[in-house]
Amino acid sequence: MTTLYGYFRSSAAYRVRIALNLKGLAYDQAPVNLVKGEQRGDDFLDRNPQGLVPVLETDDGQRLTQSLAICEYLEERHPDPALLPADAAGRARVRALAQLVASEIHPLNNLRVLKYLVHELEVDDTAKRAWYHHWIHEGFAALEARLTREAGTGEFCHGDTPSLADICLVPQVFNAERFDCDLSAYPTIRRIVASCRALPAFQQAAPEAQPDTT
Repeated sequence: MTTLYGYFRSSAAYRVRIALNLKGLAYDQAPVNLVKGEQRGDDFLDRNPQGLVPVLETDDGQRLTQSLAICEYLEERHPDPALLPADAAGRARVRALAQLVASEIHPLNNLRVLKYLVHELEVDDTAKRAWYHHWIHEGFAALEARLTREAGTGEFCHGDTPSLADICLVPQVFNAERFDCDLSAYPTIRRIVASCRALPAFQQAAPEAQPDTT
């Protein structure tokens, strides 16, 4: 059985859960409590020396890391339903939208960065939230502009079926809401996320539906 090592609030693990669900693939979950530091234990570091979730252990013994790489692996191994468009330009657009979130917004606001701000740089909670909100708004403003202006946008980020871009967007919106970001300036993002959240694959991947939710 395929096993996903993750944490219920990890954006990266959330992405992989959505991808697995959209593909209709069965998997077990092995929770790794990031707040308690379980990702730094010897057993987990043996699976991923970087000490990050997710890790996907496949039924043939592969250990895969990095959420976008895992999603692309799933796309190659299980191409239907597709997470990427059939045309090269469409694939490039979806990957760019996904990376806008996963490579530009998320790394600045993930748990280890926020902990570094607090414990090493000694910023207070107000400054930490200002940091978080700044990078959310800078990224979402650009994303909203693209989604609003570009013809490729449909019910979802690209066309009328969920793609890798939606897989990245929904977890980032969840975290933005958790940090009380005002998302009223992003109606297209909010519309697309509502469409995603209406689908069972996204509902079943949501943090509140996970076995380790607290």
